Amino acid sequence: MLQSVEPETGKPPSPEVLPPAGRTRTPMERTKLVLKALLQTALAFAILFGAFKGMNQLIATRPDVPKRPVQEKSYAVETTTVQQGDYAPLISVYGQTQAGREVDLRALVGGEIVEVHPDLKAGGKVERGDTLVVIDRFDYEGAVTEARANLAEAQAALVENEGRVALEKANLVRAGEQLEFAQRDLERAEELLGRGAATERTVDDRKLIVSQRQQSVERSENTLALEEAKVVQQKATVERLEWRLENAQRQLENTVLTAPFDAIVRSSAAEPGRLISVNDAIVSLYDSSEFEVRLTLSDNQYGRLLEDSGTVVGRPVDVIWYLGDQPVTYPATVTRIGADVASDRGGVDLIARIDASDAAVPLRPGAFVEVAVPDRTYANSFRIPETAYYGQGTIYVVEDNRLQARSVNALAIDDGFILVRGDLNSGETLLVTRIPEAGEGLLVSDVNAEQPAANQAAEPADQSAAVAQ
Repeated sequence: MLQSVEPETGKPPSPEVLPPAGRTRTPMERTKLVLKALLQTALAFAILFGAFKGMNQLIATRPDVPKRPVQEKSYAVETTTVQQGDYAPLISVYGQTQAGREVDLRALVGGEIVEVHPDLKAGGKVERGDTLVVIDRFDYEGAVTEARANLAEAQAALVENEGRVALEKANLVRAGEQLEFAQRDLERAEELLGRGAATERTVDDRKLIVSQRQQSVERSENTLALEEAKVVQQKATVERLEWRLENAQRQLENTVLTAPFDAIVRSSAAEPGRLISVNDAIVSLYDSSEFEVRLTLSDNQYGRLLEDSGTVVGRPVDVIWYLGDQPVTYPATVTRIGADVASDRGGVDLIARIDASDAAVPLRPGAFVEVAVPDRTYANSFRIPETAYYGQGTIYVVEDNRLQARSVNALAIDDGFILVRGDLNSGETLLVTRIPEAGEGLLVSDVNAEQPAANQAAEPADQSAAVAQ
């Protein structure tokens, strides 16, 4: 029969550890095992009790450690010095730029386009007086030549008629003289007849001569009137032909289309060889130096501006055009108010003229821009950061590194700032940093005041280091 052995000693296990196979422990063996377990437990409790007593002894005999005094917590904050003055917040609205002056040039005469300005394309720039389009001049030059010739003929005929008038006037003078002589001769004949020295026949002959001379005078008067009428008629003809010559010259001038001002080409339909008719649209231009912006103010905003100055015309504004992340600012001035109330947009339209003469970036119509309009001016107010305003009107000033609560009234908001009036004086130091625990008497330290002191303390060390080098 095989017997098990212990792997370390090679000896059979003790009866307490492993009972022989096929039998159970005796009561004596179980009692020994229980006593052994109780002994081990008592030993463990003795060790724990000794450790506990030793720890209490060490705690009781340890030396007293000096306690640190409780220090008041100080908050590092930023401050600003307030100044009382007349402040006007900015009204930020949006608008759209438009051309201040634009024109559509149309053909005043018809014909074939023979010449076009090289920059006459959308976006091209032309200067005042530049020749934009030239129409074939042949027919119009011929019309001028014909009108000039007709006028010359009419003027020559007028000179001829005026000469006839002068001749008839001279004939009338001579006929009048002859009539006068005949009348005198008749008077003498009648005197002689009364004295019996002349016959009746002689007197009748003298009367016939007077009648003939009278008829000659009347004929000359009628002829003179006819010739003068011809002169008047010819003068009318000359005036009509002068107008025709002027019109022909003007038509000839209209074959050349020039730029009325420095402009940017918006659109063009001119091409060499194109046949155009009168009133055909050729090119659209807008002034390159005159731009406007149309913006809309609400009724409240418009009312405040009227209350402030009585009018909005002449008020300066800033036009901001964002090109990517870079804003470009143009000064502008309100020149007029919209003709109608913009009911669809809920306000009043204003039109401001933009001064883009010194702008680094040229402006274009149709740009969506931001417009900063100065609001009404609040006299004797303070402009403080929004972070300095607590609750319903509480601010904190710093005196001797401690906060003091003050009460103010908010007047208006101005792009991260608030305009206020109240218990505040010029030159006082205002708390700017937002502190949830802010309250009366809280200890603070101004970081802006500490930095200069630190810089001054560092200067001697830097100078000594420089000397050492």
